[in-house]
Amino acid sequence: MNHSLTPRDKGNLPVLGAPPLIRLDAYVAEDGSTVVNGHLLDMGGTRPPNEAILDAVAMFARTLGAPVAATVIDRTAQQVARLRVHPDGSSRTIGEEEDLPPGRERTAAEEEAFPPLARVERIIQHAQREELHAAFVLASALREHLTLRRGAEDELSLEARAIEAYLAYLRGDYMLSTVLALTVARIRCRTDLNRAAPDVARATAAWQRLWDEGQVATRGQELLRMWERLSAAGLLQEQSHHAMAQAVRGRLAQGGRSVPQRSAPAAAALTAGGPGSAPEPVAPEDKPLKPTRRGLRRFTRRPGRSPGPSS
Repeated sequence: MNHSLTPRDKGNLPVLGAPPLIRLDAYVAEDGSTVVNGHLLDMGGTRPPNEAILDAVAMFARTLGAPVAATVIDRTAQQVARLRVHPDGSSRTIGEEEDLPPGRERTAAEEEAFPPLARVERIIQHAQREELHAAFVLASALREHLTLRRGAEDELSLEARAIEAYLAYLRGDYMLSTVLALTVARIRCRTDLNRAAPDVARATAAWQRLWDEGQVATRGQELLRMWERLSAAGLLQEQSHHAMAQAVRGRLAQGGRSVPQRSAPAAAALTAGGPGSAPEPVAPEDKPLKPTRRGLRRFTRRPGRSPGPSS
């Protein structure tokens, strides 16, 4: 499964000076690993993620001398929380309607302060040092926040998901790698078929490592439909892609779950949805997040409370 992890711009570093009310972002992975603005926090084995996040965001508020907004994606609670943190360390959760106004201007300001490409550079550096857990958590955080901010079909969101899939592959989590890579391929087949073949190839490489018969059959059938659609469109230019398509068909046939050859219109209909069918979710494997209630205690601090040291 090829996906280059080579730094492209060593001078691309986060901007230190951010204007007031730039929205920061935080992420809590299912294992409790915690990321703030693309940096993995050292939890010391004892600090709860919510306390570490509040300390880190309060540090930014004190530096700026102004309240700071933050969006926290917490996979341990399957929730997204929106916070307002003040220089004195106090904080409260806010409703979506109280959050900073959305729009390209706001997104551009946030990404100028904390560039996504700088975060990719950090992920690459961890991967090159074989710190695969750190690299994977940072990639997951980046993909989650880009998807929340820009949507799953955005080019940056897709690239982050592809990197996450590759890191899952390097860690030996082939099921997760297949799911992530298939989502990239599915989106690409729908939005830009001319560029889809390499993404389908990456998904196939991860799928070839699966052993669960049910997953092999289910995911393999979707892969085969993608290869057939690309073939019908005349977009299989590389011999390796022809070989991969044949390998998928052969493996499904050996398992007694072969998929008959379909015509081009039928293959396209299966990928894009038939006439009158309800639209498929863009990334159906993404676990849904619930917005938190206002005043959620674990992200609320009273005025004047002294925050602990940030990591």
